[in-house]
Amino acid sequence: MKKLSVSDLAKLYGISRQAIYAHINKGNLSKGSDGLIDFSEALRAFGEPKKQEKNVKLSQSIDSNILTEVDTLKRQVDMLEKQLNQAISRESQSFEREIFYQAQIEAMQRLLEAPKPSSNEDTQKSNTNEINTSSSEVDIRKEEGSENIGSIQIDNSKAESVGFWRKIFRPKN
Repeated sequence: MKKLSVSDLAKLYGISRQAIYAHINKGNLSKGSDGLIDFSEALRAFGEPKKQEKNVKLSQSIDSNILTEVDTLKRQVDMLEKQLNQAISRESQSFEREIFYQAQIEAMQRLLEAPKPSSNEDTQKSNTNEINTSSSEVDIRKEEGSENIGSIQIDNSKAESVGFWRKIFRPKN
């Protein structure tokens, strides 16, 4: 029969060399004069060896499946990190645009601020100074401390007899 060394026997049965030496010291196994152990002795002491090659192949296939799955998950994590960074970038750009547009809106509101209402005395004085203000003569006034240039009022009765520039710029009374 076939003769095996202690190391080969340990690999075949999947046990340590120290365990084999312990069996030899107890007398369960015997070594030949050449230092090798007969396979029939190993069969008597340990029984049939387990077929580890299938286990190795099975574990290798499981390991390769796990490695493939881990690799796929790593790629997904990388892709998600990239998408997250892009989303953060878009969000910061959107925030900057919002601040810019908010500043633009505030500037426009300041420029287009509605004219401040004048007091009743001012309106009564202006009504007495104007002659029949209706809708065809242009009256431009500038109020002090205001950015607004004035109001437009048109008088239809004088529209035909007054020249073009007189319609726009009326002399002050």
